[in-house]
Amino acid sequence: MSDETTKSTLSEDVIARLPKVVLHDHLDGGVRPATVLELARETDYDALPAADEASLAAWFRDSADSGSLERYLETFAHTVGVMQTRGAIERVARECALDHANDGVVYVEVRFAPELHIEQGLGLDEVVDAVLAGFEAGAREAESQGRPIVVRALLTAMRHAAKSVEIAELAVAYRDKGVVGFDIAGAEAGFPPTRHLDAFEYLRRENAHFTIHAGEAFGLPSIWEAIQYCGAERLGHGVRITDDITVDGVEYGELDEPARAALPARVRAGEADVRLGRLAAFVRDRRIALEVCPLSNLQTGAAFSLRSHPISLLLALGFRVALSTDNRLMSETSMTKEMTGLVREAGWTLADLEKVTVNAMKSAFVGFDERLDIIMTVIKPAYAVARGQG
Repeated sequence: MSDETTKSTLSEDVIARLPKVVLHDHLDGGVRPATVLELARETDYDALPAADEASLAAWFRDSADSGSLERYLETFAHTVGVMQTRGAIERVARECALDHANDGVVYVEVRFAPELHIEQGLGLDEVVDAVLAGFEAGAREAESQGRPIVVRALLTAMRHAAKSVEIAELAVAYRDKGVVGFDIAGAEAGFPPTRHLDAFEYLRRENAHFTIHAGEAFGLPSIWEAIQYCGAERLGHGVRITDDITVDGVEYGELDEPARAALPARVRAGEADVRLGRLAAFVRDRRIALEVCPLSNLQTGAAFSLRSHPISLLLALGFRVALSTDNRLMSETSMTKEMTGLVREAGWTLADLEKVTVNAMKSAFVGFDERLDIIMTVIKPAYAVARGQG
């Protein structure tokens, strides 16, 4: 295979064996359907919309596939509903680590909102302890099976609530125990990141890392505030940065689906006059990572199709794009499925997959030495073997 290995030779089996890096994955969005059912029985949660595994998995997928971020977020009531005890939380975290490892993921940052798991009396610190214990158990088990994985946590504050400073302080308190950063999540419209400016200023004073959900359901103002006011190092999703891009004098948002699909190839061939606005140029110049989750974006209406998803254009333009899963249950996805879809539908090559994997590892919130070690001893050698050069 060459660097230009295409969909004709890049099979799902080959993709499944490649090392992967995930920066944007929600713990309560990746619960196994069978686990949701079992935990519901154990915790007397009686509000599930289906009583068997297949029907429940289909309900989550279909309900999330609405074209609305707000409707998409409503599905989490059920996963959060069964994650209110230490045992339940620890089990979900352990299975999360194992599921990623079985998918070839070698490094993952999983985010969760401690404030959503205290309805039955757990303290915020007890929630964090349970998640970290589950990650550690899952990572140990994965390594014993020959699938080593590094699992780290991001603590999320809900942007419509008022606990962001408290959660930020918790992230700092646990940063040497497996928590590597902070995030805010939830509906963007009406809840700008600047509502939580005190939390971000505190994190910066403490030399702590953070990412911000921005540029998914809401556009450039959300991205601008996240970066210029709050100081985000990465953007959760960030695909609406294309609102600040013009092509041949036409705004990207005015292009139809076929024109968007054809654009990455035109960019690589030098056939398109692409102009970046000041914000888009700043994001690219500063190497601010975009944690892009394509299948999730299709469900929430942030993109038309995988064939025309903005991730391909952003990658062709040299943005630091990092591919991720977002919510594996709601999107019925995995990193292998995300990668395979882009290969089959958008013509991605092995070089493209390697690029987004290295991009993600470069922007991870662990130390430089650990990032470099995973890139040079795990990712690069495996892709060399896939190219037939190792």
